[in-house]
Amino acid sequence: MVREKVTVSTRTLQWKCVESRVDNKRLCYGRFILSPLIKGQADTIGIAMRRALLGEIEGTCITRAKSEKIPHEYSTIVGIQESVHEILMNLKEIVLRSNLYGTCGAFICARGPGYVTAQDIISPPSVEIVDNTQHIARLTEPIDLCIGLQIERNRGYRYSIKRPNNFQDGSYPIDAVFMPVRNANHSIHSYGNGNERQEILFLEIWTNGSLTPKEALHEASRNLIDLFIPFLHAEEETLHLEYNRHKGTLPPLTFHDRLAKLRKNKKEIELKYIFIDQLELPPRIYNCLKRCNLHTLLDLLK
Repeated sequence: MVREKVTVSTRTLQWKCVESRVDNKRLCYGRFILSPLIKGQADTIGIAMRRALLGEIEGTCITRAKSEKIPHEYSTIVGIQESVHEILMNLKEIVLRSNLYGTCGAFICARGPGYVTAQDIISPPSVEIVDNTQHIARLTEPIDLCIGLQIERNRGYRYSIKRPNNFQDGSYPIDAVFMPVRNANHSIHSYGNGNERQEILFLEIWTNGSLTPKEALHEASRNLIDLFIPFLHAEEETLHLEYNRHKGTLPPLTFHDRLAKLRKNKKEIELKYIFIDQLELPPRIYNCLKRCNLHTLLDLLK
C-alpha cells in the first residue's frame, strides 16, 4: 500500500519592528518586516501599504491665516523681517497633532522685538503642537503681530485656490499637507528554492512626529481593511438573495433577529477563510481532515 506524502504548511505570518528611532521632534523612522510570504504576496502587500500610508491617514495642519493689516500676500510689513509670503510658508510647516473633526480656530498674538515661534500659537485643548520651537517670524521693532488661524484635520494634499475676494478681508489660504507620513518604502528579500521559495517584506516609514511609524502602520492597516469590508457584505447579500430564490420570501425579522443573524454570518465568513493549513496541526490529524474534505474551520464545525 502506497501512501501519498502530504506536506504540512506551518506558515504563520508574523510582523516585527526591527528598527525604530527619533531623529528629532519632526522626524521619526521605523523599519518593519512581515514573513513568511508566498512569492508575489510581498509586492502586493507592499504596494497597497505604501499607498495607504501616504494617502489614507488623516493629519492636522493650518489651512488659512487672517490679518486685517496685511494688504496682500507678497507685501512686507515694517518691523517684521520676513515677508507675508514667508510667514505663510512657515505656518504651512507647523506640525500639529489633534483628535478634532473638521475645523477649528486658533490665533497668534505676539509683541516685538523678538522671535515668534509655534509656542506663541494659542489653540484649543484638542490641538497639540509637536515642536514648539518651529520658527514663524522675527519682529525687529516693538510692534504687535496678530494672526487668526484656521486648523483642519483631513487627509492627503490640498492645493489652496487663490481668489481675489479672499485677500480683501485679509484672509489667505495655505496649501495643506495633511499627510503625517513623509515617506514610505518597501523592499523584498527572497529565500528558498523551487516551489518552497518564500519572501520577506521590509517596510520603511518616516513620519513628521505627529504619529509614530508603528501608529501609522496600524492606522493604514485598519483603513485598508475598511476598504475591503464592502466586498464581504456583497457576499452576504448574494447568499441572502440565493436563499430567497429557493426558499421564497422570508418573514420580516425583528431588530434583535437581524443583529443575531448579522453576527452569525460575520462569524461564518471569518471561519470560512481560516484554513486548517494555518493551524500547525500534527501530520496525522491534518491528513485525516484532508481525507474527509475538511479544509477550513467552518467545514470542521459543520
